[in-house]
Amino acid sequence: MQPTTASGAQRRASIAGLDRAALRAACIDAVRKLSPVHAVRSPVMAIVLLGTLLALLITLAGHAPPGFGLAIAAILLITVLFGNFAEAVAEARGRGQAASLRAARRDLVARRLDEDGHETRVPATQLRKGDTVIVSAGELVPADGEIVKGLATVNEAAVTGESAPVLREAGTDRSSVIGGTKVLSDEIVIAVSAEPGGSFLDRMIALVEGANRQKTPNEIALTMLLAAMTLTFLIVVASLPFIAGFVGATLDPLLLIALLVCLIPTTIGGLLPAIGIAGMNRALSANVLAKSGKAVEIAGDVDVLLLDKTGTITHGDRQATRFYALSGISAEQLRDAAMLASLADPTPEGKSVVKLALAQGATLVDPEHARYVQFSAQTRMSGVDLPAGEGTLARSILKGAGDAIARHVDALGGGVPVELGARVEQIARSGATPLVVAEGAYVLGVIELSDVVKHGVKERFARLREMGVRTVMITGDNPLTAAAIAAEAGVDDYIAEARPEDKLARIREEQAAGRLVAMVGDGTNDAPALAQADVGLAMNSGTQAAKEAGNMVDLDSDPAKLLAVVEVGKQQLITRGALTTFSLANDVSKYFAILPAMFAAAQLQGNTMQMAALNVMQLSSPRSAVLSALIFNALIIPALIPLALKGVRFRPASAVSLLRRNMLLYGVGGMLLPFVAIKLIDLLLSAFGG
Repeated sequence: MQPTTASGAQRRASIAGLDRAALRAACIDAVRKLSPVHAVRSPVMAIVLLGTLLALLITLAGHAPPGFGLAIAAILLITVLFGNFAEAVAEARGRGQAASLRAARRDLVARRLDEDGHETRVPATQLRKGDTVIVSAGELVPADGEIVKGLATVNEAAVTGESAPVLREAGTDRSSVIGGTKVLSDEIVIAVSAEPGGSFLDRMIALVEGANRQKTPNEIALTMLLAAMTLTFLIVVASLPFIAGFVGATLDPLLLIALLVCLIPTTIGGLLPAIGIAGMNRALSANVLAKSGKAVEIAGDVDVLLLDKTGTITHGDRQATRFYALSGISAEQLRDAAMLASLADPTPEGKSVVKLALAQGATLVDPEHARYVQFSAQTRMSGVDLPAGEGTLARSILKGAGDAIARHVDALGGGVPVELGARVEQIARSGATPLVVAEGAYVLGVIELSDVVKHGVKERFARLREMGVRTVMITGDNPLTAAAIAAEAGVDDYIAEARPEDKLARIREEQAAGRLVAMVGDGTNDAPALAQADVGLAMNSGTQAAKEAGNMVDLDSDPAKLLAVVEVGKQQLITRGALTTFSLANDVSKYFAILPAMFAAAQLQGNTMQMAALNVMQLSSPRSAVLSALIFNALIIPALIPLALKGVRFRPASAVSLLRRNMLLYGVGGMLLPFVAIKLIDLLLSAFGG
């Protein structure tokens, strides 16, 4: 979604993936953000801006050498501008991502249906929630909605960037469509689900442009800490003139301002907004729409991941591979019964049963007056009821989970053959799924459904385990099949024969134990669990209810994306922690430049204090020391912008290991770098007569 640069000149002109026009816009925004209304949002940068004004007033009032005073005021102003620029660059990246989304939101005309089914052409902006529209092949979907009739292939490139068409069908968990996408085949009837201005694209554009960005709890806590530190240092610096007065010393007010700016953590203060915006941008770069920065950050703190087996851990396209008839039942009898029970089954599994039966010689029939039994999460069975006809008896054929069929047969007074349990266990232990077929009170046999664990899933679960995240697989399979797949995939725990309410109960159980829980879902029956979870990742292809309940939406509709979301959240937390550590560490080094300069410039009873021993950096003069420290303080902010936007490289490790690495790399490194940089700047200033 971000613009690409082709030529070397363009590459040199870009920062963080922005072209010249975007950089110019970011520079203009940096100046606009000098307004007091924006400045007060960051206590640290607000103090620096106030110091700029005070330095300028002191200089214009003649209380400081003009050159030195104006230089300090200019450097402080540049420091604020660089902090604003970091935020503006992050927002510019969001605007670049929103541009492609806005291109999909054009003036559309809708074919609205009235209560009598008559069609009227109206602008899409006049559509209201509950309206019904019809869309044919080659037309754009005018508004967000749910397909209530028909099926079609849809190009969602305007939203996801992926040009491969996807299938959307009424009555399934893939019935949701988004305004601005294009229908490629067939014709569908859509019930509009969003009011004007509240569409999926509208919300995406507002989010990525930062209009709705709210600070996360960690960001708020860090802002309060920085404000407290700033207030503390402000009180300390303000009290220094009174302390100096007791010993007959005088302190230059410009040096006091410089000391305050070097004491407060300006680096993290300037980069903090950019880090927060960049976190949401990184999520969107992975084609995940986070409804708030809080969702991204919580993803980095989750303790438990709940994942559906189908489509997440396995490929999800379970196919019928074999029929196992029980003793006394012919292979043809089981085959034909399985096909009849699956004729109206819209799932890939049901369609594969019909396909396998036809491949083995069955004849496709369309029984008259048949009443098809739809699958439900409660019964876990589906099939067909055939009325009695001329020369035929009424028949009731069902297929479903072994225990569900066993209870059904028992309720009808039939018996479950001992052979069935052995066959079901054999199939389950192989990692396949057994589907039992029964006609009336008699069990006919078992269908074997095979699925394959996705390549690399076990390694990704191992990465999560290294981060201290526990994985729980949710499946409707029987315990034996669930155990076999769980062992192959490497998950920590599993829930077999799960119903929708089981997901919700497990989430509440984990949360009651003080853990943060993430889960993925796409159906209406997943909505309660998605809403309950701390991080709920809904599939873009799923129902509107699921997308409203979750706090993240995966535009690619890949359930395995939840694993990537956790890594994005972890990277967000690590980046903020690393840059905070760096900022506080290099502040310590700046003290060694500013404090000796202050004491050296102080006048004690008419005699210059001999504080050469404190000048450990051997800086050329007090003024050069102050200017060198302030210049470094300003330049380090733009130098760290790429790191703030890209994020610190994430490696799975324990919290102790990450803390040790941050303290060594960003703590010790942040303390040593200023010594070298300030000394080099001092040499340059001395060389040019500074």
